[in-house]
Amino acid sequence: MKAVFQVQPVDGREAQQLEVDIHNLVVAGWAGRDMAAIEHHIEELAAIGVPRPSSVPLYYRIADNQLTQADRIQVVGDASSGEIETFVFAVDGELYVGIASDHTDRKLEAHSVALSKQVCAKPVGTTAWRVADVAEYWDELVIRSIIVENGAEVLYQEGTLDSLRTPQELIAGYTNGSALPDGTGMTCGTVGAIGGIRASTTFIMELYDPRRQRSLRHRYEVEILPEVA
Repeated sequence: MKAVFQVQPVDGREAQQLEVDIHNLVVAGWAGRDMAAIEHHIEELAAIGVPRPSSVPLYYRIADNQLTQADRIQVVGDASSGEIETFVFAVDGELYVGIASDHTDRKLEAHSVALSKQVCAKPVGTTAWRVADVAEYWDELVIRSIIVENGAEVLYQEGTLDSLRTPQELIAGYTNGSALPDGTGMTCGTVGAIGGIRASTTFIMELYDPRRQRSLRHRYEVEILPEVA
């Protein structure tokens, strides 16, 4: 998938536009730092039929044609929902971070987590930062998402990145210690849904930098297609 990102500058540098050919898409699941909390969540999901992961973290390969920068996606049925995640990719050996939604079919998740992720498009934003510009205070960055319920915007997710493994750690686990190759994009885990996981036809996501008071934001709408037998 050809993606175009506007890289927000710092320290007087000029803005930069990157065109990236992402041909390897990876979703890093079970990416939290607190293993006790992960185990508790695994047991919660197992109680409703979601299979236990074979390893932690677990790297799901997703077809690269599922990545999209469009502001609308289509899904079958009303059982899917978004998840805000940081999205890292490399260009000429330099690592960048944007935002993406690991949109997932929750009904299918009880049968196969991998399939539930694969059947949904993965929206990604159009702006990015250099990881080097935020690495010193990475744990302070905030990810949040907003959904629309009964015509009103509602905070759906919010948390600092100190609850998740760093991109460097997740990349090393995937590549056996090597750098992230150019052409690979990876989502890096999410935080819990406030009030429980639920669907919405509007999903707004943000990565907020409290030190520089700036954000990466992206919004997409969901069109529900009929689930026919």
